[in-house]
Amino acid sequence: MRIGVNVGHFAGAPPADLAARLREIDERGFASVWFAEAYGSDVFTPLGFAAALTSRVRLGTAVAQVPARTPAATAMAATTLDHLSGGRVVLGVGASGPQVSEGWHGVPYARPLARTREYVSVVRQVLAREAPVRNDGEFFPLPSPGSELGKPLRSSLHPYRPSLPVVLGAEGPRNVALSAEIADGWLAMFFAPAFDDSYRASLDEGFARRGGRPEGFEVIATVPVVIDDDVERAADRLRPELALYMGGMGARGANFHHDVFVRMGYGGVAEQVQALYLDRRKDEAASAIPTELVEQVSLIGPLAKVRRDLDRWESTVVDEIAVQGLPDDLAAVARLL
Repeated sequence: MRIGVNVGHFAGAPPADLAARLREIDERGFASVWFAEAYGSDVFTPLGFAAALTSRVRLGTAVAQVPARTPAATAMAATTLDHLSGGRVVLGVGASGPQVSEGWHGVPYARPLARTREYVSVVRQVLAREAPVRNDGEFFPLPSPGSELGKPLRSSLHPYRPSLPVVLGAEGPRNVALSAEIADGWLAMFFAPAFDDSYRASLDEGFARRGGRPEGFEVIATVPVVIDDDVERAADRLRPELALYMGGMGARGANFHHDVFVRMGYGGVAEQVQALYLDRRKDEAASAIPTELVEQVSLIGPLAKVRRDLDRWESTVVDEIAVQGLPDDLAAVARLL
């Protein structure tokens, strides 16, 4: 199993030692480095920064938001960076959520799966550069309907890799199936080894629509890792962020992260955490998350325990674990994983 690092997006400011940490990730043999975006730092700028400081690791977006850019703009950024990095880019895209899509980008969120399907289709056209780009779809028509001067265009930049991998960030069963149907991989969040069978079923549904699993399809799971002799103390470090996603990322009834934990059988916990979080009782929301739930979606505790727990992941669909955030001790994580 490959091991990478998902730095995520910047909260407040970028880490002061980011350049040194990126060089260390590259030198210590990690497979990849990923960045994310929400409604602050963007995903491509730090990836370009990482490309200049590294020479070996894959460079991934986890994820570039569909509402943040036109599909042509996303393909332009990805293929430009692929050239400059010597073919190391993995383009992860995702629908985001209604609050960010409509409240931050001003883009309607309705029918996210259909929108994503069309988005990926246009991105692939740009990357392939086989013909001028046309799209008669509902969401991203090209040329723009009614335009007198617009015409189909072919990228002036020749692709470094026409087959640059496009992977989907997905959590719900239908979206996971979509990744298997149209993408080169699935970016998983809050993956729990105990529910591997259900993930396999969703992927198989998508592969069936595609006519089989394509060669090279991969599953990358972002996983928090906290090495600490005290399991509860390790869990406490992750509870606030889990509470944020479970309770505060999205509105009541429209939080897809919350729904993941409901499907895992923690519906009561998820409802309690969401109610407390939306009532601004964030500390109580975090405290309401049981340690066993934290352990389902992370690797925490003493070294020996984490090694044992890692065995559960080896038999799942996951091909690569992207350690969430910048670990305090990259050397220890590298030795462990």
